[in-house]
Amino acid sequence: MSFLKKLFGGSGGEAAEAGAAKPAKQVEHKGFLISATPYKAEGQYQTCGVVSKEVDGVLKEHRFIRADRFAGLDDAVDISIKKGIQLVDEQGERMFG
Repeated sequence: MSFLKKLFGGSGGEAAEAGAAKPAKQVEHKGFLISATPYKAEGQYQTCGVVSKEVDGVLKEHRFIRADRFAGLDDAVDISIKKGIQLVDEQGERMFG
């Protein structure tokens, strides 16, 4: 049963921790705020982040997790920021729809 809890974000799941993580770094790009929130998974840091923007007075967020993992936190942070910038450049506000 604990495997299923971890898989679906129950208590103790690493993915659940990722959503609550404080950003390791934030940058603004084309009016969007990109926050890198990598988390530790199986001894490495998982690429993870949040792209947010206020649209018509409402804060919109798009959370992303990628398969990329790194031994060092700095590398995971840098790639998380680059992935967020790529999302903004490719999708813009469409990612919120």
